[in-house]
Amino acid sequence: MFFVYLSIGIYWGSDRSVLASDAFSQFSNFHASFNNVLHGKESILYTWNASLGLNYWSLISYYLGGIFTPLVFFFNNQNIPDALYLLTLIKVGCAGLAFWYYGKETYKIAPWSIVTLSVSYSLMSFITAHSELIMWLDVFVYLPLVILGINRVLEKGQSKLLFASYLLLFISNFYFGFMVGVFTVAYFFVRLLIEPKAYTKRIIPYFVTSFLAGISSMIMILPAVMDLSTNGETLSEMTKFKTEATAFWDIVMKNMIGVFDTTKYGSIPFIYVGLLPLIFCLFYFVTKKITLREKLAYGSLFAFLIASFYIEPLNLFWHGFHAPNMFLFRFSFLFSFLVVMLAGYGWESFTKQDRGHFVSICLVLPIVFVIAALTSPKSSYDYVTPVNLLITILFILLYLTAIIFFQLKKISPKRLAFLLLIMVTGEAFLNTSYMLNGILDDWNYASRSLYSEPYPSYKKLVDQADKDNKEDFYRLESLAPISSNDSFNYGYSGVSMFSSIRNRHSSNFLNDLGFRSRGTSLNIRYQNNTLFMDSLLGIKHNISDQMVNKYGFTSTSKSGKYQLYTNEYAMPLGILTDDDLYKMKLPKNDNLGAQTALVNQLSHLEEDYFSFKKPTVVDTNNTDIIKKTNNHVLYKEQKPNVAKSITYDIFVPAGNQAYLSLFPSNFSQLESSTATVLSQGTSYKSQINITGQYYNLGYFEKDTTLRFTLELYGTKEVELIDPPVVLMDTNKYQSAMKEIQQKGVDFNVDKRKASAKISTPEDSVLMTTIPYDKGWTVKIDGKKVPTKSLEKAFLTFDVPKGDHTITLSFLPPGFVIGVSLFFIGLLVYGCYYYFSTRKKENMVSIPED
Repeated sequence: MFFVYLSIGIYWGSDRSVLASDAFSQFSNFHASFNNVLHGKESILYTWNASLGLNYWSLISYYLGGIFTPLVFFFNNQNIPDALYLLTLIKVGCAGLAFWYYGKETYKIAPWSIVTLSVSYSLMSFITAHSELIMWLDVFVYLPLVILGINRVLEKGQSKLLFASYLLLFISNFYFGFMVGVFTVAYFFVRLLIEPKAYTKRIIPYFVTSFLAGISSMIMILPAVMDLSTNGETLSEMTKFKTEATAFWDIVMKNMIGVFDTTKYGSIPFIYVGLLPLIFCLFYFVTKKITLREKLAYGSLFAFLIASFYIEPLNLFWHGFHAPNMFLFRFSFLFSFLVVMLAGYGWESFTKQDRGHFVSICLVLPIVFVIAALTSPKSSYDYVTPVNLLITILFILLYLTAIIFFQLKKISPKRLAFLLLIMVTGEAFLNTSYMLNGILDDWNYASRSLYSEPYPSYKKLVDQADKDNKEDFYRLESLAPISSNDSFNYGYSGVSMFSSIRNRHSSNFLNDLGFRSRGTSLNIRYQNNTLFMDSLLGIKHNISDQMVNKYGFTSTSKSGKYQLYTNEYAMPLGILTDDDLYKMKLPKNDNLGAQTALVNQLSHLEEDYFSFKKPTVVDTNNTDIIKKTNNHVLYKEQKPNVAKSITYDIFVPAGNQAYLSLFPSNFSQLESSTATVLSQGTSYKSQINITGQYYNLGYFEKDTTLRFTLELYGTKEVELIDPPVVLMDTNKYQSAMKEIQQKGVDFNVDKRKASAKISTPEDSVLMTTIPYDKGWTVKIDGKKVPTKSLEKAFLTFDVPKGDHTITLSFLPPGFVIGVSLFFIGLLVYGCYYYFSTRKKENMVSIPED
C-alpha cells in the first residue's frame, strides 16, 4: 500500500494527499475536530461547530470510533492529511496482521502461505477501492478475529477473544458492526449445521458472549440509534425487486485483476480478493476431501450473499434498510472474506496428488473469463479492458506453472510457498494500483495545499473573532469555503455541514428558511441567503477573500488574502418572545414568506420586506435563451465546455440589498451545474443544486442602475424559473433587527453547557437557535423546566417574569443507560468467564478411576 501510494505521488508530506471524495470534506475535518476534543477544546458529547449544534457522541459512533483515531492527538490540524495517510497504512497493515493471526491459529499450511492469504485479504479490492473511507477500515481488523473467536468458542469453549473482538467492532463502527454481526451469526449456524453433535453445547456460550459484548457496546450504539431515530432519519422504501446496474456476469468480471468501475452511482460489488484465493476456494468445493455437508453449508452462505447483490430487499437488509448514498454494496467485503477463508481450507487439503482438480480449475477459469468478456454487452462492462483479461489469464497460468513444478517435484514445498507469496504480492500490488488510480480518476486525490495552505490565515481570523466576542456565543460563516465542514476544523459555529449524522429536523427548517438542504438533508449550505437569516442565526462574522457588500457588515480584520467582516445586527443565541411563536404559520415553498413571518413575529411588526423586479437582458455569450411555459426559461449552450453568460441591467432604488434569485425547475438535472454572479467587482461561484437561491448583488445606498453578469457552467442546458431580482428594504430590516435585539439573550457557552442571566417583565418564551434535541436539559434558577420545540427544529422553553439564571446542558439520549450497560456487560461477562473457567478446571482436576 505504501509503494502504490508512492507510485501516484502520495507519501508523508507530499503535495498530493490521500484526501479523495469524502475524505477531503468530511473525514479530515472530523478528525481535526476530534483532535480539538483530545486537547480539551471541545466536549466529546456535543459540538457547537456543526450546523448550529450537534450530538457529537453520535458523530463519533459512525465516523471516529475505534482504537486508532486517538493517534490524531500527535498532529496539528494543518497536518491532518498526514494523519489520515498514516492511519490508512496502519489500518490496512493491522487488517493483514489480524488475518495472519487468524490463519496461523486456523490452517495447517506453511507459514509463508498464511502470509500470502493475509496479503490477499488486506489488499482486497473492497478495501483498496474504498481506502479513502477511513472509518470503514477498522472493520477489517476485527472480522478475522471475530471468526477466530467463534472457532475458539466452538472448538475449545474459550470466549475471551470473541467478546473482545465483538466489543471493539461494535464500538468502532455500529454500521459495519451490524453487517459483520449478521454474517458471523450466519457463520456460527453454518458451523453448527456441519457438526451439530459436537457444537450444540456451544450455542449458549456463543450467544451469551455475543449478547454481553453487544450489551457493553451500547455505550456507543444506544445513543447513536436513539439520535438517528429521534432526529428525522427514515428507512428507505422498497420500490423494486432487482438491484440497479447489476448484470449476469458481475461476479466473474469483478474477480479479474484491476477491474474498477466506480464508487459513485451505478457501480457493482467489489469482490476481488486475489486469483490464488479464488482458485483454492473453488478447489475447496471440488475436492473430495471436503464433505458434502460442509460444501452445502458454506455454499448456502455464498448463495445468500450473491442473492443479496441482485435482490434489492436483501441488499437493503444488509444496509439496515437505508439505501446507501454512493459507495454501493457495502457488505460485499463479506464475499471476499468468505473466498479467502475457504481458500485456506482448500489449500490445507491440497497435496501433490491433487493434479487433476487444480489443473482443471486453472484451465476452466480463463475460459470462463473469456466467455464473459466476449458475450457480455459492451455497455454493461465497458470498464473491463482486454488488458484486465490478459493479465488475469497470465497470473492464472503463472500459478498453474508453479503448482505443476511443485507436483513434479522440481521445487520444494517451502520454495513453492515463498514463490506464491511473491506472485500474489505482485498481483496485489498491480490490482491495488488499478484501484487507487481508479479513485484518482473517479474522485481525484486533493492537493495538500487546498487543505493546508489557507489554514494559518483562516485560523488567525477565527481566533480574532473569538477574541472580539470574549465569552459571548457567536456564529461565523465563510463566503470562501474550503470544504462543507470547515467549522469542525477551525472551531467555529456555522450553518454548513455535510454528514450522515445530522439533525434532519433543524436542517429541514433551515431549508424552509432559505438555506439549501434538500432530500435527506445530508447536506446543508450557508451560501446564498438573505441578511435576515444571517442576523437571526447570530452570524456575527463572515470570512471572505473578496469584498462583502452586505448591509451592516464591515471589515474588521485581515489575514493573508482573507478578511473578517462583522455583522452589527447579529442576534444572540436566545430571543425572548411570547406564546404566539407556536401559533405562527410558515408558508411552504416560500422561504422569503417564511422569513418575513418569523421576523414579524419576533419583532411584533407587520412589514413586507421584499419586492421583486425583472432585470433586462443586455448581452449574452454562448447562450440561447428559450422562453417556456409557466414562467420558465431554458439557457442552452452554443459551444460545449464554455460558460453560458448572460448580462443584465437592473435599477436598484436607494436603501436596498439586491439579490438575483435562481431556482431550477429540476434539481436532478443539475448535479454539476454551477452559477457565478459577477457584480460590482465580486465573483462568487456555487453549485446550483446545493447552495441557496439568493445570489448577492450588493447593498445600494443610492439609486443605482446595476449591470451584472450570470455565468452558468457544467451542463449543456439549465432550466430556471425566469430569474427575478429580489430587493430587500434595509430600513425596514434595520428597524426589525433593532426591535429583536432588545429582546436578545446572550449565552455563555462552555463545551456541552450554556448559561445566561435574564430579566423579563412578563412571562415569556425563550426561543434559541439551538437545534432541538431530547438530550437538552434546561434549568431556571436550578429547577428543571420542560423544553419545547419550534417546528421540531429549535429549542424553546417558557420563562416566568423576573430575574433568572438559566443553564442548559446536553447529554446524549441513552448515554447514561449506555454507560451503565457497558459496565454491566463487562462485569457480567467477567463473572461468566470466571465461573465457566473455574468449572472447566474443576472438571479437568477430577481424577479418573
